[in-house]
Amino acid sequence: MQHGPAVRRRKLGAELRTLRTGAGLTSGQAARLVGWHQSKVSRIETGASGVKPADVRLLLDAYAVQDSQLRELLMVLAGLDDDGGRHNWWHAYRGVLPPTYRDFISLESQASGMRTLETSVVPGLLQTPEYARAVTRAAVDGLDGDRLDTLVEVRLARQDVLRAHPPLKLDAVLDEAVLRREVGGPEVMARQLERLTEAALLPQVRLQVLPFAAGEHIGVTGPFVIFSFSNASDLDVVVIDHLTSSLHLERKEDLEAYTEAFDTLRSHALPPEDSLDFIARLRRDT
Repeated sequence: MQHGPAVRRRKLGAELRTLRTGAGLTSGQAARLVGWHQSKVSRIETGASGVKPADVRLLLDAYAVQDSQLRELLMVLAGLDDDGGRHNWWHAYRGVLPPTYRDFISLESQASGMRTLETSVVPGLLQTPEYARAVTRAAVDGLDGDRLDTLVEVRLARQDVLRAHPPLKLDAVLDEAVLRREVGGPEVMARQLERLTEAALLPQVRLQVLPFAAGEHIGVTGPFVIFSFSNASDLDVVVIDHLTSSLHLERKEDLEAYTEAFDTLRSHALPPEDSLDFIARLRRDT
């Protein structure tokens, strides 16, 4: 388990190494093409040192990489700070958002798929403004009005990934506790349940409820997110949030374990149609 920046360096280095070998180049040949020493290429590929976005561009050009989505993803992993790209909108909030949250948003904005287990609150991508405000106020102590407004604004801006072209594919399993926990009061919760119903009807969203009746399950250890990338599967990563930090798991065995866990949770959860019926019953009772 590592923190986001270290994982991202290693993933970026591994992908650059794959692209170099695919181009039929040794590390020494690649270094000569861009005017570097071979040791610099080696340090980048092993994740031993960071790499500037401009250097990534040089390498991608040297390797004749034309895939624009892959280039953009690798630039984000390199820490692209270019306000001209739509995927970097969160940089405007650099002074407000902690690094771990910015790191999460950058992965979310580039991912093609997101599988998430939630045990306490509605996923951020599906929250209403009122619900997001109540959750943020509870989660962050001592927020003044302006900062609270900004954090809610960021939460809502993240939801644009569901309306992108192509949109993020969201596969969410929600523990029943998420739906029964009254966040923000009855009216806020009623609107939030309505929002979940609307979202569940979107073709890019699969929503399942894990009822209390399912008993004990592997998800009792806590929520997690699996990000998938359509054009670079070895960049897939599991993110586990803690109160003050996030952990990223990148090893193949970790990804396999969490993927298997998620599949198990889905098998125990209600099918999407039954989940909609379950939410509808709760809405009537709210």
